[in-house]
Amino acid sequence: MNILTSTLAFLVAIGILVAVHEFGHFSVARLLGVRVLRFSIGFGRPLWIRCAGPGQTEYCVSAIPLGGYVKLLDEREAPVAPAELPRSFNHQPVHRRMAILAAGPLFNFLFAILAYWLMFMIGVPGMRPVVGEVSAGSQAARAGLVAGDEIIGVGGTQVTTWEAAVVAMLDDMLDDGRIRLQVRREHDGERLLTLEVAGRSAELTEPGALLPGLGFAAWAPRLPAVIGEVLAGGSAERAGLRAGDQLLSADGEAIESWPQWVEHVRARPGATMLVELRRDGARLQLRIEVGRAETADGVIGRIGASPELPTGLFDEMRAVERFGPLPAMAAALARTWDMSSLTVRMILRMLSGDVSVKNISGPINIAQYAGYSASIGLSPFLGFLAVVSLSLGILNLLPVPMLDGGQIAYQFIEWAKGSPLSERSQFIGQQVGIFLLLMLMSFAFYNDISRLLG
Repeated sequence: MNILTSTLAFLVAIGILVAVHEFGHFSVARLLGVRVLRFSIGFGRPLWIRCAGPGQTEYCVSAIPLGGYVKLLDEREAPVAPAELPRSFNHQPVHRRMAILAAGPLFNFLFAILAYWLMFMIGVPGMRPVVGEVSAGSQAARAGLVAGDEIIGVGGTQVTTWEAAVVAMLDDMLDDGRIRLQVRREHDGERLLTLEVAGRSAELTEPGALLPGLGFAAWAPRLPAVIGEVLAGGSAERAGLRAGDQLLSADGEAIESWPQWVEHVRARPGATMLVELRRDGARLQLRIEVGRAETADGVIGRIGASPELPTGLFDEMRAVERFGPLPAMAAALARTWDMSSLTVRMILRMLSGDVSVKNISGPINIAQYAGYSASIGLSPFLGFLAVVSLSLGILNLLPVPMLDGGQIAYQFIEWAKGSPLSERSQFIGQQVGIFLLLMLMSFAFYNDISRLLG
């Protein structure tokens, strides 16, 4: 079910984002009088075709859903009738060609603004950034952070949820190797703390490494290891676990809290555990075959059981960012700018080695995040779409010949020198572009497989 959900969410996300990107090229080309021969979602053999419009454009859905394209009338690709030459791409002035090429990434940015706007109007759920355990001797402890502190600002930016706080910490860290936290401490007011992390950015920007690397965790309730719900069809149900069972030990290790139990299970995908528990005052032993689950962090153990939660346990820690239409648009513009800026800086720092290249994700990891965000609500899925749309727009603006940015660079060179690049130069550029993209895709797949294998 997880794989099916992730696959469907991934296909929906890619379909939407590719359609938005290609519609940018399509709409601006049509606006400037260039004939569009084909608008395709996907590559390869067309599965569905319809011709429509004044130029009888072919609208296609093709077999390979990982992308799409807009095919324009172009004398360099096929002979063009003399009467049609004014409508061909290669006969347009340089500035018009650049506008058509830039329209795809531009529409990705506009879509991100729209997605964030809807997200902020629906409401962005999250947890208040309240600090939990702080490790002795850690960077956080040396800076003066203590359990119970609530982070209300990072680097001068106000934050209300953990997600916003983590993004702001990454952004602040990339400036000068410092993370400036404004915290509110119960009975002690507000204070400014500075975490010195110079030289550690590559380590701390690995996925999931920031908070553990700084030496503190988000607040979490101290839950006893008591089963609250057993999911149908899971390992827990097959082993005979029931709601109300108190877990005492697993494989001879005493279990004192639910987080300890979760850590024990996650570390043993596919293993068989001997579990001792208390049920109705009596001690029992059960053997549980731990299931396997693919997540963004790799393969983990899972048995299909949740803890017993006291009523209202998380109520005071929940936070929701929700705005009216105009404030939501202001927040959407700010978030789009912040995420775009952070993405560009992360890319540049990856090239210099200051940011971990493990942040590069391929289709497997993206599909997992798509499935997860779609499963928890519309607002998180809109946030996921916005982030991927921004990444797609920024990636396509890179000066790589196979991408829009590379083609824009060709047009700029033509404008500067007064004539197009030679066919040989363009051919060499295309080969270099293909090589770079293959390297990037290979590295992304390597990261995906490494996460799956743990």
